[in-house]
Amino acid sequence: MRTMRMATLALVLGATGAHAQGGAPAKKAEPAAKAPATAPAAVDPSELTEDQQTIYALGASVGKDLSLFALTPEEVQLLQRGMTDAMAGTANIEPKEFAPKIQAFAKSRQAQAGNAALIRAAKEPGAVKLPSGVIYRETQAGTGKSPRATDTVKVHYEGRLVDGAIFDTSAKRGIPVEFPLNGVIPCWTQGVARMKVGGKAKLTCPGDTAYGERPPSGSRIPPNAVLIFDVELVSIPGDTRQ
Repeated sequence: MRTMRMATLALVLGATGAHAQGGAPAKKAEPAAKAPATAPAAVDPSELTEDQQTIYALGASVGKDLSLFALTPEEVQLLQRGMTDAMAGTANIEPKEFAPKIQAFAKSRQAQAGNAALIRAAKEPGAVKLPSGVIYRETQAGTGKSPRATDTVKVHYEGRLVDGAIFDTSAKRGIPVEFPLNGVIPCWTQGVARMKVGGKAKLTCPGDTAYGERPPSGSRIPPNAVLIFDVELVSIPGDTRQ
C-alpha cells in the first residue's frame, strides 16, 4: 500500500499529461483564487458508488502523503490547478525539472511543521523540556516505581505525526508492548524513565531523538520527522527492587 501511495504521489507531482503532444498551446496558469470562507461539507461514503469511493480513497491516500507539505488553502488550490492542467495537457512547466525543488520544499515545510509542534508542546501546561529537546508532559500521575534504563517496560502507546496521522498504536494488537528501555529511540528512553507505573505521558520527540534519517522501513514516517507519542507505563516486568 505504501508503494501504491508513493507511486500515486509521484504521478500527481510528476504528471506531464498524456495529451500534451499535439495539444493546444500551453497557457500561463492564473493565480490561485482565495480559499472559500467555509470548508466544504464532509463526504459521506455511503452516498457514493463503489467507483466513486475508490476515487475518493485514492485522493485521501495521496492527501496523507501531501500532508507533510503543510500547504495553505491557497496553495492547495494552486496544487489542484497544476493537477488539472497536467491531466489536460496544458501545464506550461516540466514537473520533472522541479523534482529537486519539490524535495527541498517538502523538507523545509516538514521542518517548519515540526518546529511549530515542538513550540506548541513546550507551551502546554506542565510540559518539561529535557536537555535533548524532548518535550515531556505528564497527563496522568502514576503511583508505582520509575524504570531504570536497564529495565524492561510494558507500555501501551500511540504514535502520531505532527499532522495527527497515527502511524502506530498498541491498541491494534490489543496487548501492551514490552521492550528494554535502553533499546528504543532516545526520546522513549529519556521520557519513559521519568514516568511511574500507572502513569501516562505525552512525549514530543525532535527528529534526532526519534528515528532521524532512517525511519522504520515501510512506515509513513518521513526522515527527521518530529513525532508525538502518548504512553502509558503499565508495569516494569522482572523488577526485583525492594
